[in-house]
Amino acid sequence: MEKNISKLEALIFSQKIFQLGKALWKSIEKDWQQWIKPYDLNINEHHILWIAYHLDGASISDVAKFGVMHVSTAFNFSKKLEEKGYLTFSKKVEDKRNTYIRLTEKGEKLVLELLENYDLSNQTVLLGAKPLKEIYGKYPDILELMAIVRNIYGDDFMEIFQKSFDHLEQVFKEDHHKGDEDIEDESREEVV
Repeated sequence: MEKNISKLEALIFSQKIFQLGKALWKSIEKDWQQWIKPYDLNINEHHILWIAYHLDGASISDVAKFGVMHVSTAFNFSKKLEEKGYLTFSKKVEDKRNTYIRLTEKGEKLVLELLENYDLSNQTVLLGAKPLKEIYGKYPDILELMAIVRNIYGDDFMEIFQKSFDHLEQVFKEDHHKGDEDIEDESREEVV
């Protein structure tokens, strides 16, 4: 460690991160479990479905890396999802070493249903950030936290992280645009 960082400064920073991380994770875990409980999923299973949805053909190694879990954990929970009919496993002709997962139609339907049924009214972390949104007009970007995560997990992690949210935004916009077309179609039918 660099000599220009005092032990006290490092200790205080670490303790802040430990305490805030623990407190925040407790709320995150509760919110996450509450959201997915009706679907008989645990957090690892939901995270794997999320990754498979956004990466569309992710390797188990990708799932482990992006899901911040051990490869065996990623594989074992993916197997459970396969048993439930949400995922399929495959190997690529040019890459026999890696195992890949892909959502089944049932799995994709589940992910979309989860997104549709996300209830923001009882999400404690979201509600905790709401006053900041009211003051600044947007939710916190959390840039410093993202910089720390980038330094720990690397650029690849952050690229996949951003890709998943870009994909979510695209799907959401397409879905809402499609919904607008449905409304227009219904109004045309009423006129006829």
